[in-house]
Amino acid sequence: MIRVVLAQRGMLIRRALAQLLANEDDLHVVAELSRCDEVLPAAVRERPHVAIIDYTLPGSPVIQVLCAELCQKVPDCRILMILDRTMPTLPGAALARMAPKVGLLATDASPFQLVDSVRRLARGLAVLDVDIAVAALSATANPLTRREQQVLLLVTEGTPTKEVAARLFLTDGTVRNYLSRITAKTGARTLIEAVKRAQEAGWV
Repeated sequence: MIRVVLAQRGMLIRRALAQLLANEDDLHVVAELSRCDEVLPAAVRERPHVAIIDYTLPGSPVIQVLCAELCQKVPDCRILMILDRTMPTLPGAALARMAPKVGLLATDASPFQLVDSVRRLARGLAVLDVDIAVAALSATANPLTRREQQVLLLVTEGTPTKEVAARLFLTDGTVRNYLSRITAKTGARTLIEAVKRAQEAGWV
């Protein structure tokens, strides 16, 4: 039995995917999640063979950071990242290079392709949508550190500086320093421009 954690935004789509997987005799959905910060605790608790994750899932941490943490803390878990191939920002090369630990599948894939991808990942095989993989490997390398990604992600969600500091156990001054470095690294003149550039490059 292949144990699956399903992390998908939107209850309607999430429930439909869960039912699709439940119809397969060899697949068992052990958790349904709606936020990034729910994935790692659920994976540690449930020890799934595959985690299906929506790339647009809200909340911290950054998707690339989440994948790295999952691979480290739940090494037997493979990750199937679901992306819209029309998105202007695709994940960086780091995700594609994590194959076969991480698989990339487009949102317009068929139900058969989804189920087959889960089975392939569970067997340790690679799953890479060609178009998405090429775009990912062509992406500009992310210049931001893990902590800078966390800070910027919270800022993009409209979180005030004081709250960012509290949530990441930092001082206000440290957060401001991070924001200054982020602005410089993205080549932006303002924080708003830095956020836009980071989003367009797929760094957050």
